[in-house]
Amino acid sequence: MIKLINVSKYFNRKAALKQINLEIYDGETLAIIGGSGSGKSTLLRLMIGLIQPTEGEIWIGDDEISKMNEKELTKVRLRMGMVFQYSALFDSMTVGDNVAFGLVEHTNYSKDKINAIVKEKLKQVGLEGVEHLMPNELSGGMKKRVSLARAIAIEPEIIFYDEPSSGLDPITTTKIDELIISTQKTLGVTSIVVTHDMASACRISNRIAMVYQGELIAVDTVERFRQIPDLRVQEFFKTLKT
Repeated sequence: MIKLINVSKYFNRKAALKQINLEIYDGETLAIIGGSGSGKSTLLRLMIGLIQPTEGEIWIGDDEISKMNEKELTKVRLRMGMVFQYSALFDSMTVGDNVAFGLVEHTNYSKDKINAIVKEKLKQVGLEGVEHLMPNELSGGMKKRVSLARAIAIEPEIIFYDEPSSGLDPITTTKIDELIISTQKTLGVTSIVVTHDMASACRISNRIAMVYQGELIAVDTVERFRQIPDLRVQEFFKTLKT
């Protein structure tokens, strides 16, 4: 589904990512972990096409996006959904209008069809009957659910999650993890989750990739990842346990 070949990204001659090679398979959930400043968020922005690599190729299916213009990228992004770290809901819009936003912008669906899709997607994330509420009336966990409903409204092939557990208590984090798992199973989407939460990464993913100082140092299944002897991987586990 996604393939990165020798991808590097420099900002003012400083390497944020160095020679990244990574394949993300159709229908899997891959967690990308790493400490602050490791490069994992830059990696996410590259895959979405928000920034371009300094070197290398980025393939989304059969499309190589690293040299695409904005019009071409927009077509590719219609196959993607994005759940932002702080939900990124439009404060001036109702929940229903937030979920409908992509459909209004990128389809010719009737108002009735859009309303039906909005209700269906909110139900899917466990939020029935909240279309009329404003974002400031929602809890942090509810905002994440609305953000996911908006992401899946356009029927994406790929969903990106940026720090989905950020700012949430442990109980709500577990509920969001369960929602990520159920969404992947129900829709059959490919899910990429950027997180610093190792416990969450182990719960939700098929494989884990670790970025350290701009380098991809480990990629493996959850079971095998725990056994990787690299001290940088093991230190990350220890830090999260304390």
